Amino acid sequence: MSQPMPKQHSSDTERLEARISSDKKRLLKNAAELSGRTLTDFVVHSAYEAAVRVIQEYQQLHLSTNDRDIFIQALLNPPAPSATLLKAAKKYKKDIVSK
Repeated sequence: MSQPMPKQHSSDTERLEARISSDKKRLLKNAAELSGRTLTDFVVHSAYEAAVRVIQEYQQLHLSTNDRDIFIQALLNPPAPSATLLKAAKKYKKDIVSK
């Protein structure tokens, strides 16, 4: 008797294995069936979405911290006003005083 040929996968596909309790597997299988997906597709899709969400949250927090630091530095060490800003302020003061 010949053995079946292993499935050929494209070079960009990798295998991922996990051991889980039978209760968790039943829960995942039920959710997969309710969503009309295979168990594998459901698990991979759910894990992918969770990973994207975690990375986005990390990047937002990281950028927010960085932006906060830049803002605080700008408050503590403001740049000198440009010639254009000084001209605009002078015009504003002139317009307000004349009214």
